[in-house]
Amino acid sequence: MLLKRLSILAVLLACAVVALGAYTRLKDAGLGCPDWPGCYGHLVIPQSTDAINNANNAYPERPLEAHKAWPEMIHRYFASTLGLVILIILFLSIKARRFDPGIPIKLPAALAALVIFQGLLGMWTVTLGLFPTVVMAHLLGGFTTLCLLFLLASRLHWPAAGSKQPSPSPLPHERAALRFGLAGVAILALQIALGGWTAANYAATICSDLPICQPGWQQHVNFEDAFKFWGHGVEDYEFATHLGADAKITIHVAHRVGAIITSLYLGALFVWLMMQQQMSAIVKKTAAVGLVILFAQIGLGISNVALGLPLMVAVAHNGVAAILMMSLIFLNLNLYRSGRTTQ
Repeated sequence: MLLKRLSILAVLLACAVVALGAYTRLKDAGLGCPDWPGCYGHLVIPQSTDAINNANNAYPERPLEAHKAWPEMIHRYFASTLGLVILIILFLSIKARRFDPGIPIKLPAALAALVIFQGLLGMWTVTLGLFPTVVMAHLLGGFTTLCLLFLLASRLHWPAAGSKQPSPSPLPHERAALRFGLAGVAILALQIALGGWTAANYAATICSDLPICQPGWQQHVNFEDAFKFWGHGVEDYEFATHLGADAKITIHVAHRVGAIITSLYLGALFVWLMMQQQMSAIVKKTAAVGLVILFAQIGLGISNVALGLPLMVAVAHNGVAAILMMSLIFLNLNLYRSGRTTQ
């Protein structure tokens, strides 16, 4: 079925877009192309001497740096392709719904609306000079797009068994597991947002000690400036020169504390689900996989600090966060289904 294959392609493209977005952001290439949707007025990077001179004359405040422009444009190429695939998925879903009422339609429609909004956020990221609130929203939109595509692909490839009968009331352990699982999604989403805010404000390297920050960080807490989402009164937010060291330390510490809370909660959730005899085999296996992914993410976070934020380790940290969220979504999908069906 073409729709199923396209859903897998869309998930893979979304993974690439998230990774490329992280690479572009961490390489400080977010303004590698100062205009949108092209680059210095072109759909490809200017390469000839005349084209480069024209580009530099058009944007004298941002002369062309090819090593920054290419990551930005490659990210845009992949994001545009993903948007086209999502629109095709919506079209095919509407057609398929005529013959199969089980085909999701609200989810593809929501994805189409989201990807259009993501395009606007991408434009504003450039035109507003890497405004941190927009940069974080763009990152969260990318994660949300990936997760919704994964949910769609899961529903298309592993539909709920039609032979099972609806349960009049889920068992207490099923209701509790689903509540705890959804809370895990919310906690991880908040932690991803904190990570995005840390990156958007160039605060990733401000703390170089474990587990929280350098000694005496408590004297540098400044929540008012650290979490001010608008009203800075500047036009260019690159390198976050509008923020002082105290604000950046506060942002980084919040991300570290969030990482500890998220790790403890998700670790406890996965172990608890694995120990529940009443849970289905798929739930236990997913929890075990989630635990492995969680440990990998913790290791990457520690490596970022110990090694001074190597580019590829930092990109992997973003990617594994997305994989961890997808494992939680798959876990909650199966918890939801087990609560609505009887064996």
